[in-house]
Amino acid sequence: MAESDRKEKTKWTTIVIISSSLKNSEVATTLENQSHKVRYSETVESGSILFSLSGVAFLLMDVKDCLMSAEEGFIAKIEKFIYVHQNSFLVLSAALHGPEEWKLMFRIQQRFLGSNLRILPVHNTVNAINLMCMIAKTTSKLHRDSISYRMIAAKAYVIEQSPVWKTLQKIKLSTD
Repeated sequence: MAESDRKEKTKWTTIVIISSSLKNSEVATTLENQSHKVRYSETVESGSILFSLSGVAFLLMDVKDCLMSAEEGFIAKIEKFIYVHQNSFLVLSAALHGPEEWKLMFRIQQRFLGSNLRILPVHNTVNAINLMCMIAKTTSKLHRDSISYRMIAAKAYVIEQSPVWKTLQKIKLSTD
């Protein structure tokens, strides 16, 4: 028990590749403060954050900017992003998700229905970073293997302790 508590309390860090356009942003500073190894790149899509060891990519967009710009512009940016990244998330940030913001998200969902894009509505930077890190952590190989092991152990425990399973075994033994 103490070992699992210690594992849970250790700080998870990884390599994060961030678009150079976000170099002086609150997102980059917060990730650096969390001891992640942050690398900046000119070659990734503007506004994107890649957790390379987890294989996930996030495109940060402000809803306000999307509403004020031409739809073709940000749609093209999203298309390019999901074409390059197999496991992609669109992080739409707005202080308040009102009717206009939900309509925008609905239009984006309709446009990319059936693609590998998932949309995450967030309210602030802290919310965005927490979601991105949680997704990246759970999809990293080490944690994915740990979660898989825990699920197998839980399944075995349920089977061993289940009165239904015991009854089924008794029925099977009595028919043999």
